[in-house]
Parts: sequence; structure tokens; C-alpha cells
Amino acid sequence: MLRTSILILFCSTLWLAPFNLQSAEPKPMPTEGRRPVDGTDQRYWLANMEAHHYSPEEIGLALGMPATDVLKILDDAKTGVSTTQQFVPVPGMGEITMMPYPGGRHPRIGFLEGAVHPQRETKISIFPPWKDGGYVVIDFPEAVWHNVGDKRELLYLAHTHVPTIWQKKGVSLPALEWTRDGFNELSLTREFPNKISMTSKARLVETGVHLEFSVTNDTPEKLTGLHVQMCGMLKGLNGFESQTNDNKIFSSPFAACKSEAGNRWVILGFNHCRRAWGNAPCPCLHADPQVPDCEPGETQSVQGWISFYEGEQIAHELKRLADVAFTPIRKP
Repeated sequence: MLRTSILILFCSTLWLAPFNLQSAEPKPMPTEGRRPVDGTDQRYWLANMEAHHYSPEEIGLALGMPATDVLKILDDAKTGVSTTQQFVPVPGMGEITMMPYPGGRHPRIGFLEGAVHPQRETKISIFPPWKDGGYVVIDFPEAVWHNVGDKRELLYLAHTHVPTIWQKKGVSLPALEWTRDGFNELSLTREFPNKISMTSKARLVETGVHLEFSVTNDTPEKLTGLHVQMCGMLKGLNGFESQTNDNKIFSSPFAACKSEAGNRWVILGFNHCRRAWGNAPCPCLHADPQVPDCEPGETQSVQGWISFYEGEQIAHELKRLADVAFTPIRKP
């Protein structure tokens, strides 16, 4: 049974360790740095970043603060004026754990020129059940394309690389955050100026994470060519970070990566999958779906899945998942 009651109070070694104030020169913050809206929000993100094993500098980049401010917060916690007490799930306790990715640390190792200023609001960290396993970051979605007349246009991109239709028009999209429903559900809806909206939902279950991506069309025209990129970035997943595709299986609708030890796997999949592939320099997995054409007033969706597997029968596991993984997310 999925445990939602296992909690931890984060005032651990990260907050208690001494820091070198002389090395904490303020640095320009990236535009993706998010100032906490209040003390509760700050405590949540500090606890979240403890689970990700962030350094003070990375905390500053994620929170849009100079390192000196971060050190003051951590020093308050060390001296008993705790600003870091916040309950969050405990990774590595025998069950899969899920939480929003905090930003401040690039989720790729390489091909960074293809992902400048990655946005945190599309990204979820999935922690495997084994101890000290790290985490895989799901870009959900990374990119969304659709047809505009006789052209294929980029509706959305979760970083800066190829200009979207909004960048071409000089329109800035607002920064968003995941809505957290306990520890087991995350959701986010983005409404575009052209009356198209997209919604991402993730629901944690005992054996993995159900993913659902939907597009709602409130325009007077039919939406076609809804090609979506879904990316699982492996930099933070311990034992899976080799920059190669030799350790991967691409068997649509799934992409899977094997650990260096050879006994563990991470699996990502989507129905309506157009292409399963991987980018070795990142390194990452892709299971890229196509959302069905969407008539005016309609909502169309695709279902996804991510899980971890230990054993030698990966082909059998992928076959099993094909029958059970792509379940629509509904409230119990």
C-alpha cells in the first residue's frame, strides 16, 4: 500500500554544515529563479531542495536569491531559528517518490546549448524506491507543436532553444507552479493567448507514476499535428547517467535505460507514441506522443507512465506494462 504518512523534518546535515561566507559572492540570478511567495512556500522549497541534495549556491539559483541570503536562512536554521522545518516525502524508503523539480540545477549533463534557461514548471522529479538512487527529471512536456495553416509551429518549449510562436510575437508567458495535492498528485494547466490550453497531471501509485497530458481547443478551428516531446533526463539518476544510448531500449511506446550495474531499469512510455528515442549527450529518454486532432470545443489527451524495474526480464516487463500502464487519471 502506498505510504502517504511517511514524513521527515528536514533540519539535517545540509542545514547544520558550516559554510564559507567568503565564497558566497552574489551572482546574477537566472530569470527562472523564483522568489518564495511567503514563509510557508520558502520552507517547502528548502525541504524539497534538501531531498535533491542542493548546495547553498544551487538553492540561491532556484530561489532567485544571492548566496549570502541563503546562508543567512541556513544559519538561522542552524542556530535554532528554523526556517527549514517542512514535511516532505522521504526518497529511498522502498517506495517511489514524486515532487516538483526546483530548478537552479540544470537537469542535463550535455547538449546544454539545446536547453538554455530550462523552466521548472514543466518538470517533475521521480525518485526510485532504492536508497541513494537519485532521481529522474521528467519534462512534461518539453515541447508542443501544431499545424498553423500549411506550417508546423512551436506552441510551447520548456527552455530557450528554438523560438516559439509567442517569442516570435514578443509575447511573454507567465511563470507557473505545479498544484500539489498531497504527495501523490501534481497538476498544471497553461492557457495560451490563442485560446488553446494544455494540462499535465501526474499521479503516484505503488508501482509507478501515471501521466496524463491533454490539450483543450477553444478556438474556432480544428487543431492538428499536435506533436509532443516528453523527455526523461537521467543526470540525477545515480548509475544511469552515462552519455550513451548503448544502455537503452527504444521499443515504442516505451523507452528504457539500464543502470551501469545492469540490474535496474527506468522506463518511460506514452500511448499514441510517434517515436521512442534518446539523446546520448543529455542523457535522456523520449517517448513522444501525438495528441489526437482536436475539434473546436474538444479536449484530447494522451496517457503516460514512468516506473523502475529490477531484474533481467525487461522485455517481459515492457510487454506487461503495455497492458496496464496507460490508465486515465481519475480521482478515487
